[in-house]
Amino acid sequence: MTTATLRLPSISPARRARWKAVRQVLLRKPGRIVGLAILILFALMGVFGPYLYSGQLAVDPAAVYAAPSASHLLGTDFAGSDVLQEVVIGARYVLFTATIAAVITAVLGTGVGLFAGYHRGFTDSALMRVTDFVLTIPGFPLLIVLSTIWSFSNPLEMGLVLGLTGWGGVARAVRSQTLSLRERGFLEAARGLGLSSRHIIGRELLPNIAPYVAMHLLLSVIGFIGSEVGLFFLGVVPFSSSNWGVMLNEAVFSGGAMNSPEALTYLMAPLMCILLLTLGVVLFLDAIDELFNPRLRERS
Repeated sequence: MTTATLRLPSISPARRARWKAVRQVLLRKPGRIVGLAILILFALMGVFGPYLYSGQLAVDPAAVYAAPSASHLLGTDFAGSDVLQEVVIGARYVLFTATIAAVITAVLGTGVGLFAGYHRGFTDSALMRVTDFVLTIPGFPLLIVLSTIWSFSNPLEMGLVLGLTGWGGVARAVRSQTLSLRERGFLEAARGLGLSSRHIIGRELLPNIAPYVAMHLLLSVIGFIGSEVGLFFLGVVPFSSSNWGVMLNEAVFSGGAMNSPEALTYLMAPLMCILLLTLGVVLFLDAIDELFNPRLRERS
């Protein structure tokens, strides 16, 4: 009678080396750890925040514009609602919308740029004319106009519109990178071996473009957050739910935060969230740049 032995799955040397490189890159500068921690914090806030507060804003009319205290860490607003609670609940709408828009932008821009740069000729000309048309569209004014005829009742709709109007710059940049890589020796060898265009684009070109796309994905999240918050701040989008843009609008136009020192915390809370999130992205992008750039790792 033999006894079965439990074998744990082994980690391949290549995967172990990749994790070691990631750990070294993150630990080389403390700011990178700080940036990653900020991004994780906001991600957890967006996912679990509404469940933490049950998605309902508690209103206490007796505590209007209360100063920060143990019970209200960021004070209260003009209606007596806890500012920290509003920030946490509103994070989901803002982050979810911006992430959807950034993913759509990255997918469309990368696909168009890769196909245009690799196939060149008529395909390149046709796709670039479409890209030029998208780039000529004034994004934010168009969103203001569309908001008058499209209510943007949920974050999916707004994210879709933001993404479909913002992929032109990514397509142009990816096309330039693809044209540069197309003449490299490894792609010449792949074409000489008779590999299909699908294989070359998916297995040879895309991994070399992926670092740039990842960096743009994070940066575009910040840009889309600014556009989304701006639309709600101007009041051109119906206030379907609480988010940072609604907080800014109510702080300025309903709470008189510009002239009331008591409302300063309510005004600064969403602004500080946006600034902190931007700081986290910038700090973490430094790690991504070095991780995917062998020359930077060797120099370090």
